[in-house]
Amino acid sequence: MQLRYGFRLYPNGPQRSALAKAFGCARVVFNDALRVREDARATGLPFVTLAELSRRLTASKKTPERAWLAEVSSVILQQALRDLDTAYRNFFDGLKGKRPKVGPPRFKSKRDTRQAIRFTANAGWRITPGGKLRLPKVGDVPVQWSRTLPSAPTTVTVIKDSADRYFASFVVETGPEEVLATTTPEVGIDLGLSHFAVLSDGRKIDSPRFLRRAEKRLKRAQQNLSRKVRGSNNRNKARTTVARAHARVADARREFHHQLSTQLIRENQAIAVEDLAVKGLARTRLAKSVHDAGWSQFTAMLEYKATRYGRTFVRIGRFEPTSQVCSACGIKDGPKPLHVRTWTCGACGSLLDRDINAAVNVAKAAGLAVTARGAQVRPVPVPAQRDETGTHPQPRPTTARQTGIALL
Repeated sequence: MQLRYGFRLYPNGPQRSALAKAFGCARVVFNDALRVREDARATGLPFVTLAELSRRLTASKKTPERAWLAEVSSVILQQALRDLDTAYRNFFDGLKGKRPKVGPPRFKSKRDTRQAIRFTANAGWRITPGGKLRLPKVGDVPVQWSRTLPSAPTTVTVIKDSADRYFASFVVETGPEEVLATTTPEVGIDLGLSHFAVLSDGRKIDSPRFLRRAEKRLKRAQQNLSRKVRGSNNRNKARTTVARAHARVADARREFHHQLSTQLIRENQAIAVEDLAVKGLARTRLAKSVHDAGWSQFTAMLEYKATRYGRTFVRIGRFEPTSQVCSACGIKDGPKPLHVRTWTCGACGSLLDRDINAAVNVAKAAGLAVTARGAQVRPVPVPAQRDETGTHPQPRPTTARQTGIALL
């Protein structure tokens, strides 16, 4: 299966300038190619192929208007054309029903706060013996290595986010040695807002509410941003401050999700959660709290970690009456208002907690899945979060700067 590993980069001043030039050149190539295809569509001409776009790119670098494209690695320009081709393919596949619908490709703006370029093996990038990332026409960029890579990567994506932070993203193949030892517990999870997760064994995990706790700091930063003159350097500094505040919230939430999902995967052989209608809940008055919880990100982590480490992951249908069925006797006694948190079953007399009762009912579905599919589950291929060229399994690197890998 493919996994993405991201590491923080710390380029110096000249390297930042070189990366900014590379980001700009890749954006111009993408927009030029998109304009060529849009003009061909408007005039009724055939669809311009990727090979023809590449030929035009090579010719344009010899003209005075686009001669500066030769100042960056040609590989990132070719990858920009491939990104456009992928965007068109996704758009057409959505129209054919092969994947969820997405809009047509759009022009990129130099004011976009997120920029990315990709280097393949042909670019000649590599990790130096000192642990730095050597990029063509950029230099040796310091990297904060937090773990080793499962296999030697063949591509690297350099990303600049909204908070002006730089990251190196590797998509690599992981081998079957990641499967954990078989265990017996099974757990059902009821996700909520007052408690982030309620487990079928009775444990309740409080919701950290990272966004709510940071609201005062975010409010001051956003008020400061609103007072700045548009287009000024001070406004750009204030925008970066706001972006960094939001990045801290997102990083803290992601770390919480990683730690909790890893703990659940290690402790349980089968895990079941409800398939919540997050998009629908995000249109209600609870929208901010729903986004703050990040249920979709958490369940996605559970799913790929279960596949990677040989566990069973089950999604229960959102219309299953988990809160209406008594977990003790199985009698369905109808829906209950949200303010009813505990009640007594009229059939068996059991005192039921609403959230724990729902989690137990979800856990029963997890037990049935283990019985039907077997305790040991064979991992299946899981794609990385974004489309990138993967790698083939190779021996682990032995760079001194790369420390031990953690279960993420």
